[in-house]
Amino acid sequence: MLPVYASDILVIGPQGLGILRASPAIGAVVVAFWMAHRPLEGAVGKKLFLAVMDSADYNCLWSSKNLILSISMLALGGGFDSVSVIIRSTLLQLSTPNEMRGRVEAVNMMFIGSSNEIGAFESGVAARLLGVIPSVIFGGCMTLISVGVTSRIAPVFKKPQI
Repeated sequence: MLPVYASDILVIGPQGLGILRASPAIGAVVVAFWMAHRPLEGAVGKKLFLAVMDSADYNCLWSSKNLILSISMLALGGGFDSVSVIIRSTLLQLSTPNEMRGRVEAVNMMFIGSSNEIGAFESGVAARLLGVIPSVIFGGCMTLISVGVTSRIAPVFKKPQI
């Protein structure tokens, strides 16, 4: 979506596309450094859901026609995505028995490794059917729905000790 956004909606060219592509990474790095010094404590499962929800919210909001707003929302979305990645990685390592850790991590990496391609396919189909801006908003809304459904069927993550 970002190349189309840079060329057709924001009209900022290749340099602007580079800034848009860098924005989530900048947000993620800043948050990762912050979390290295101020780790999350208590109700981490609930914080995981909130981080994914916030990331989805900011992903909906970056689809504006304002460059500064788009850059800011992409950076915030990247930051909250970093929180969710850190929590998920930590929970996976802490909740997997030692003798299963390698196999569980291998399966996890298969899903992570293919998620960008699956997401790009979904985004392309949605953009073709809905248009670019509605497809970005649709993707964020689907993430919010996924969080709602997951929190209902896996309430263990809402427990204070997780």
